[in-house]
Amino acid sequence: MTSITSTSADLDRPNFYIDGRWTTPSGSDSYQVIEAATEEPLGRAALGTAQDIDSAVRSARTALDEGPWSKTTAAERAAAMRRFGDALAKRIDTTSRLVSQENGMPITMSAAFNGAAPVGLMHMYADIIENFPLEEVRQSVAGATIVSREPVGVVGAITPWNYPQAIAVFKIAPALAAGCTVVLKPSPETALDAYVFAEAAEEAELPAGVLNIVPADRDASWSLVQHDLVDKIAFTGSTAAGRLIGAECGRLVRSCTLELGGKSASIVLDDADLTTFVTGLAGASFMNNSQTCTTQSRILAPRSRYEEVVDAVRDFARALTVGNPLDPAVTCGPMATRAQKQRVLSYIDVAKATDARLVTGGGTPRGLDRGWFVEPTVFADVDNHDRLAKEEVFGPVIAVIPYDGDEDAVRIANDSQYGLAGSVWTSDESRGIDIARRIRTGTIGVNYYDIDLGAPFGGMKDSGIGRELGPEAISHYLEYKSIYTSANQLPCAQ
Repeated sequence: MTSITSTSADLDRPNFYIDGRWTTPSGSDSYQVIEAATEEPLGRAALGTAQDIDSAVRSARTALDEGPWSKTTAAERAAAMRRFGDALAKRIDTTSRLVSQENGMPITMSAAFNGAAPVGLMHMYADIIENFPLEEVRQSVAGATIVSREPVGVVGAITPWNYPQAIAVFKIAPALAAGCTVVLKPSPETALDAYVFAEAAEEAELPAGVLNIVPADRDASWSLVQHDLVDKIAFTGSTAAGRLIGAECGRLVRSCTLELGGKSASIVLDDADLTTFVTGLAGASFMNNSQTCTTQSRILAPRSRYEEVVDAVRDFARALTVGNPLDPAVTCGPMATRAQKQRVLSYIDVAKATDARLVTGGGTPRGLDRGWFVEPTVFADVDNHDRLAKEEVFGPVIAVIPYDGDEDAVRIANDSQYGLAGSVWTSDESRGIDIARRIRTGTIGVNYYDIDLGAPFGGMKDSGIGRELGPEAISHYLEYKSIYTSANQLPCAQ
């Protein structure tokens, strides 16, 4: 396969990457990927059947149980991962551009999240596994016990369209480091960029079956969840889909990691520096056109400064440059699909029918009739029980909610089925940290929000189960085995 270029013919992906080679699909279904900013055809990707998924899983199983991957040391896996990362690095520019075309992510952001981040994560987990204790000896009453950490097995990685490269590597990197093999099932909407991983795997000479890639629709994806040779499912997506996957993994007594939705709160305290707050809005509330699970779309403002905060959010939203995401000056691109645009607009219509006050936006930007654009939109006077405050919109629609005192702010922030992200804005960092500790959420920032790739990431409540990123992520791809021995002195495996 050739490297990605800008022409549609070169972007077509008629085959799957299974067992280290390009394979012909068993069926005839395909998905036409449309460029989000122009509504022009971008490329077509084959969609797998349950039979294709089965072939990919069996290849991964063989690579795990019989192939060279099962016999590698941590140092050998680390070396392979560094080669893989280096191969991805050669493709940063074309990969970043392609993802921006697929899902509307501004190109400067895409270069970071779909270009640099996957490379950095592959190298980070290579470094971690080389120094990770895979065995230790503990003295026991009868002698000694070898506590061994072994790969969980074959991993089914199911990824969404909003950060397709980064989120895939959130799963692939710790899984490979642990010694697992992977079947990657990317979203059809961003199926084209998934094959960058296949190109890089070939260049890095990953053994056959270690990484397999099969885009598929919902039915075929379900066969991956249910496959009896899969040991773990790692899923990022909606809470509704996560519930179904979690329930099925529970029925099958199978490990799963679920990173799901969010409806996070940004708490502006009465002593906040609004300049700092406004500077942080890009990362906290409008990142990737707000097509981000960590979007803090509920902004909680004290009544004493309420209109001041509303005006600040309004002015920020109005100052965003909406347009083609390939333009480096653009700060807000289109929604990823026509359906997503309609979903976002429907939530705007719902909010307009309430007592909430439309401050800015509320429709499609003038002059952008082609492409799936939505105006950055801000509603004030939103009640925390309104649908706009309860449900994940996944688009640039912000609700500003008033509160009375710190206790009320904490109560409102926690009054949500979700618990993935959040932020606190204050001139007193100690006060902010105290508030942050009281919010039931997996991640939260004080005076900024920016995911730390070296720290665990995940959610509480309906935002998910388990953690990705940081050294902690590797533990989700390992199983513990206790080997009881009568000897007192034993060597540890490397």
